[in-house]
Amino acid sequence: MLGALLLLLTVLSLGTGPVAVPPDRVVDLLLHGGEFPEDEAAAVIIRQLRPPRVLLAILVGASLGLCGAVMQGFFQNPMADPYIIGVSSGAALGATIALAFSIDMWLFGVHSASLFAFAGALAVTILVYAVARRGGKVPTTLLLLTGVAVGSLAAAATSLVMITGKTDLHRILFWLLGSFSSRRWEHVNMVWPWALVGVVTLQFFARDLNILLQGEENAQFLGVDVERVKRLLLVITALLTAAAVSVSGIIGFVGLIVPHVMRLLVGPDHRRLLPASLLGGAILLVAADMLARTLIAPAEVPVGVITALLGCPFFLYLLSRRRDVVV
Repeated sequence: MLGALLLLLTVLSLGTGPVAVPPDRVVDLLLHGGEFPEDEAAAVIIRQLRPPRVLLAILVGASLGLCGAVMQGFFQNPMADPYIIGVSSGAALGATIALAFSIDMWLFGVHSASLFAFAGALAVTILVYAVARRGGKVPTTLLLLTGVAVGSLAAAATSLVMITGKTDLHRILFWLLGSFSSRRWEHVNMVWPWALVGVVTLQFFARDLNILLQGEENAQFLGVDVERVKRLLLVITALLTAAAVSVSGIIGFVGLIVPHVMRLLVGPDHRRLLPASLLGGAILLVAADMLARTLIAPAEVPVGVITALLGCPFFLYLLSRRRDVVV
């Protein structure tokens, strides 16, 4: 059902934009191309211009949804998401440095802002892990607190760079709010290898995540190498999130909303929850990108604004349901 819904939204998304194309024409153009001269413009749009954008929405949404499910199981916290260890703040700092100081270059077909974002995300992740490590172990609570602290430091540095930079703030803010506008096949190529490896690898940790739900001590007793699993999950989710953020900008709440909705549909078993969250994240972001293109057409709303409008009320709802929160 989720796969069919994603396929339907993909066809609708390919036909959505300043030049609207009906779904039946989208399918025909994808399968047969432009058979008549009047079809040429639509064929170029459907087969060349829009597919990178739609594919990126699928890849980024799937990555963030999957990482959200893993993080919530990893931290045993229903309010955890892929950005909880400061990955987004590191990516934002890297991209802001590139944009603010006009580091305008292309490497392997990818713009410097995306490359700097990826490097910043990885640097923050490594720093968080190094600071949180104690005697060969990484306490989950300490990892969480370190991520918040380092993320706040990176956010402050981002603000400082924005103030002292050479370029206009509008360009930086639009990137920080998240968008798939003007994305090309080179951006798809930057994400899909990480997404493929990360998605396949994380499926093998479903059993360990199920056992971790019983607590780290019980998991250790049942034969799970907890520290090794935590290290691997941290590295894989950080790489996956860094790759996603580097091409899309900061798109929040996907990893928070999707696992909760999928948990209601398929239950808490990670063997079903992880694939469902992957598909759910892709569905949410493809739908959000369609809204971003149509709400104030021909202008665009940043995708991150759409997901924030959905995610903030959901987050407040989760907080209201938490009886163990003391104010």
